[in-house]
Amino acid sequence: MKLAIDVHFDNNNAAQAAAIAFDDWDAAEPSRTFITRIAQVEKPVRGELDLRALPCIMQLLREHGLAPEMIELIIINGLVHLDAQETPGLGRHLHHALGERCAIMGVSKTAPPNTPSQFEVQREEETRPLIVSCIGIDLGAAKARLRAMHGRKRVPTLLKLVARLAKAES
Repeated sequence: MKLAIDVHFDNNNAAQAAAIAFDDWDAAEPSRTFITRIAQVEKPVRGELDLRALPCIMQLLREHGLAPEMIELIIINGLVHLDAQETPGLGRHLHHALGERCAIMGVSKTAPPNTPSQFEVQREEETRPLIVSCIGIDLGAAKARLRAMHGRKRVPTLLKLVARLAKAES
């Protein structure tokens, strides 16, 4: 099973985490969906990496009995590494929190400053590329799988869906 996960924060220091499960990279619809509401989320510390999504993701996985051994790969809305020197991002921290038992692929619509082109994935001509970083899976394989995902637009169908689920009713 593969999971795509997104977390949405509202103005009341609450959050909603959503995940969709899928088996095939070209799937147009998820096989299952999971939603967890988090009543209170700590504010990010100014000047530090924003890791507020990490406890939300962990709570979602626990609440729905999604053990790392059951998951082949998790796609997050964010980065695994913040740069080519592999400075840890949210995905790297998630990989560590899961005991390094499943691969993590981070997908971002915006590139951090000085991002090398090796992290870019072009899914549609004449649009900005997506930025991909990963751990537990080869970068070339991660990029190929992102390109293979369903949808003709820049952002794959399932990643749009999980973002909508995370924002719904939050």
